[in-house]
Amino acid sequence: MPDCHNGQAPERPTDDQDEIDPTQAPAVSSPPVRQLFSVPTPIKRIFDRFPLVIYPPNELPTRLAPHARCNRLFVFLDIAGARQRKPSFNPQCLRWQAYLKFVGIDFELVPSTNHASPSGALPYLLPAPSVESPLPIPAHKLQKWAIEQVHCEEEQQISVRFDVYASLLDHRIRNAWLYQLYLDNDNFNAVARRLYVNFATSSTIVRAALAIQLQQAARDELRKYSDYIDVNDLEAEAGNAFEALSILLGSATYFFDRGKPGFFDASVFAYTHLILEENMMWKHNRLGQLLRRHENLVQHRERILEDYFGNR
Repeated sequence: MPDCHNGQAPERPTDDQDEIDPTQAPAVSSPPVRQLFSVPTPIKRIFDRFPLVIYPPNELPTRLAPHARCNRLFVFLDIAGARQRKPSFNPQCLRWQAYLKFVGIDFELVPSTNHASPSGALPYLLPAPSVESPLPIPAHKLQKWAIEQVHCEEEQQISVRFDVYASLLDHRIRNAWLYQLYLDNDNFNAVARRLYVNFATSSTIVRAALAIQLQQAARDELRKYSDYIDVNDLEAEAGNAFEALSILLGSATYFFDRGKPGFFDASVFAYTHLILEENMMWKHNRLGQLLRRHENLVQHRERILEDYFGNR
């Protein structure tokens, strides 16, 4: 989710570092495939004697097109959306897309998938080429990099206050989001399958494996907090979180009464925008109903959308 001492930003734990959101996991791992197919014993013996070579992650391309010689943010988004600079349909990607806009860093959007990421997760940023080859910057280092670019200070001073409220987003709202997107079957087929499964591959078999993996990853994540997944509890917790955020924002334009949006605003916007976005085509949107009870949060989302994504 920009002032700093010595140009440094604190590296605090966020779900970007955790990378346990099912949309952030490597797109198709081997276990689901093994579950679908078993290797005949004679073939297995051959591979046991001559094991496959495991290569390191793909390197980034060294030759860049002329139009790509700028900062490039790799996110979940289709080609048309990237050209029009639309918001990403993934909360973690949208958080950083919004934040970089807020601090005034120019960048191009590049549609991507977890397969293409050096770390196996999106988003990541490839800085504009310089004398030395640029290294990709993963999400949990993006704020530190951004602060060093613009030499700002205020964001670090707010970081402690951010930590107090971060759990509202990283747990209560995120957990309800995971359920609504992945475990509500109607929403999964109408939204998640379209955005994350069909977008990632045209292979029917891989799509089936990926769909299973995404839903299981969501279940595993939610079961870290309770053995039983109770949608009513998840929605109630999200409703309480929206109320707390609404009280925190009050009548201010942005959180913490700042004159311009910061990292926390980006973090809130990443969820409120996608929850209220009609183009997501939710079949059931209980989170949207809960969110619309708080007019100031709705206006906060609309303000950012108009001021920073006006050409969407």
